[in-house]
Amino acid sequence: MIQKFIELGEGYADIYELIELGKHMPERVKYIMAFHTVKNDRHVTSLALILHPAGEDKFQPIYMCTEGVPNPNEQPNKRYDLFQEMANALKQDIIEIGIKSSDQFAEKELFFQHLIGILRMNRYIPPLS
Repeated sequence: MIQKFIELGEGYADIYELIELGKHMPERVKYIMAFHTVKNDRHVTSLALILHPAGEDKFQPIYMCTEGVPNPNEQPNKRYDLFQEMANALKQDIIEIGIKSSDQFAEKELFFQHLIGILRMNRYIPPLS
């Protein structure tokens, strides 16, 4: 199984695209994730949807809005509330994980590989096959 992050943006307007993906493909949503971190002295959250592979495909997409939403535990906000409403409509909990920020990695791809390692270690996604 190959997993890949598909970054939609930082979560300002593209959060609505992420929410629409969840609403229009509820049967494909495996997990709803919130990754909390501190970036530039701000508590921020990345929001993600881990989808089931389509059909017999060996590709598992992870759609993500990266580090643009204020951490709701520090600063309640409407964007996270909308994400929570989508999770409630899908009858799923948001899984929250604390992570390193992307600026601690030389490249964005290394940041995504780090997250894939965390997700595999916690068995949210299957190992590479």
